[in-house]
Amino acid sequence: MSTVDRLRAAGCVFAEDEAALLHEAATSPEHLEEMVVQRVDGLPLEHVVGWAEFCGQRITVTKGVFVPRHRTELLVDLATDLNPELAVDLCCGSGAIGAVLQHRLPDATVYAADIDPVAVACARKNLTNVFEGDLFDALPTHIRGHIDVVVANVPYVPTDDIRFMPPEARDFEARVALNGGPDGLDVLRRVADQATSWLRPGGHLMSETSERQAPEALKAFTAAGLDAKLVTSEDATAVLGRLAK
Repeated sequence: MSTVDRLRAAGCVFAEDEAALLHEAATSPEHLEEMVVQRVDGLPLEHVVGWAEFCGQRITVTKGVFVPRHRTELLVDLATDLNPELAVDLCCGSGAIGAVLQHRLPDATVYAADIDPVAVACARKNLTNVFEGDLFDALPTHIRGHIDVVVANVPYVPTDDIRFMPPEARDFEARVALNGGPDGLDVLRRVADQATSWLRPGGHLMSETSERQAPEALKAFTAAGLDAKLVTSEDATAVLGRLAK
């Protein structure tokens, strides 16, 4: 049975494309077989080949780390348009957002942080200035009050909804990268509350959310003292807040 047939039998919708990527990544027939078995067993393709395409770049993604989604490119575009001198990729996972921002804005200083040590180790393969810890507590104190843009792709899946997620995410990505608490907004609220003391006057905080959660996410930003609005694209919703000057 061919690689394509094996992947198709395992339920891979884009079996031909996946087979081509596996063959490209394979260093030997034995390596190809190992990767095909992993994919057939349900391991996300990005974890199998070790990278994900995001904003036109290949981002290293190691096993257990949240795979960057294309919908998150909205946040990167919003942050790029603000042309920050100092930006932070909070809840960074693989560091995909920070890596693309650093590529697009080579003169900017970009920091990244995550609470998951596995994610931090992965992010350090994609960019420098990556710190481990709980939200803003991970960051060096000297940037407090000076950040132009915080991009926080926080976990926002309600705890009870995680069981309905596709197995690739539910079974192979870190739970801390998915679980947003009872209504999915626990981490977003914490970020919004803390951000006002880390942003410079006129600085921005942005976070991805779902269309259903958007009204409450907007309220959380406003309650924290940010002038906030919703921004949408074809497949993404984000809340964007600005700290008054």
